[in-house]
Amino acid sequence: MPIDDQSGAGGGAINRWQGEEQMQKTGFVPQSGAQETTRQQRRAVIASLVGTTIEWYDFFIYGLAAATVFGPLYFPSDDTFAATLLSFTTFFLGFAARPLGALIFGHFGDRLGRKSTLMATLVLAGGSTVATGFLPTYASIGIWAPILLSVLRVLQGIGVGGEWGGAVAVATEWSNTGKRRGLLASGPQFGVPVGMLLAVSVLAMMSHFGPPEWFNSIGWRIPFIIGALLIFVGIYIRLGLIETPVFRNMQEKETIKQAPLVTVFRDHWKEVVLSCLIRTGQQAPYFLFTAFILTYGVTQLHLERSFLFNSVLGASALSLFTTPFFGYLSDRVGRKRLYIIGAVVMGLFAFPYFWMLDSGVTPLIVAAILISLPVHDMQYGPQAAFIAENFPPSVRYSGSSLGYQLAAIISGGPAPLIATYLAHDYGGSTAIAAYIVVTAAVSLVAAVLLRDRSKDDYEND
Repeated sequence: MPIDDQSGAGGGAINRWQGEEQMQKTGFVPQSGAQETTRQQRRAVIASLVGTTIEWYDFFIYGLAAATVFGPLYFPSDDTFAATLLSFTTFFLGFAARPLGALIFGHFGDRLGRKSTLMATLVLAGGSTVATGFLPTYASIGIWAPILLSVLRVLQGIGVGGEWGGAVAVATEWSNTGKRRGLLASGPQFGVPVGMLLAVSVLAMMSHFGPPEWFNSIGWRIPFIIGALLIFVGIYIRLGLIETPVFRNMQEKETIKQAPLVTVFRDHWKEVVLSCLIRTGQQAPYFLFTAFILTYGVTQLHLERSFLFNSVLGASALSLFTTPFFGYLSDRVGRKRLYIIGAVVMGLFAFPYFWMLDSGVTPLIVAAILISLPVHDMQYGPQAAFIAENFPPSVRYSGSSLGYQLAAIISGGPAPLIATYLAHDYGGSTAIAAYIVVTAAVSLVAAVLLRDRSKDDYEND
């Protein structure tokens, strides 16, 4: 029922209060509340963006530390290669745990609501990160150091694994989002370059504050510990979030699934598999472009760590623009078409990327790193909407989360391990470039097979 306009000094406040009260109860916005709809939609996108930024900051801080300091501190060995490999193994544990997070939080997100579930993922991932900053090294507590490091990484991965599907749902499950769904869904994706930018910036600053000895003992811990402040910011923003109208609609119509995961595995397994596979040629290269490059640049190219940090920082800054741009572009040219183009471009870029790195020419090295993330974003920008649209509302959180996070096991997590092995075994970059081409081909085939449902009903099963 529409709310009549109120006149007088307190009329506007009463109108806004009534609109918010009705939305809290029903999830539907009154006819006169179009402005309130826009405000809540904006708040939902901001809440998704801020939350994913914080969680990816947590995740990337670990990856960057694994590439630079965790090897000697938690896995001491006379063999640098072995220590690095063990360090990246704990990095992989976070990826292996992400599908578990998708299963756990996807279930609750489709059963209890998007908002409360996203609060839990934020606390779990952030708390694990802060605890890592206080963790003693191998020299202090022996074998317990790598064991506890691995446990915290798993908990962090579970939290991050439960975040994405809910963040995308919150950002897109409001009215009048159809023509802008690609752009709005790129909000949670936008949190990735922002999180990376923050992580690299803070770690780079710490590396400049003192000598390497200080950084290896104290400096690297500070970015982990200040994650506590980010958690409070995220909680504050998400507390003001209203549950999506789509989920409220399911509550009213009593269409909420009692066992959403059963429905996903029974009716939507093909979409889960294809959602996982389209990420192969996006996620594996991403962690080579941002994490592995730090190890490769120092050990193989003999570059300064600060130079690599700054270059990756520049690429992350570019990604702040290219991620939403390609999300927007997918609303214009079609998500499937743009995704296929992005997979092809990634395959074509693989060998030139390493040719420029291996040239030893500073401008070419910088160019390779700067170009790498915009190339990646051609797939990443439209990806969230492309995946979420393939699942109905009753299983959107669990289905899209599971498909998205399963890729962590087959592509993102193993990528630095595989690249480290290929560089060590073959003594060059050719095999690594070929590996990127293969991952891009997998994404290309999967994108061709995944249906484009951007015109389908997004609000009803």
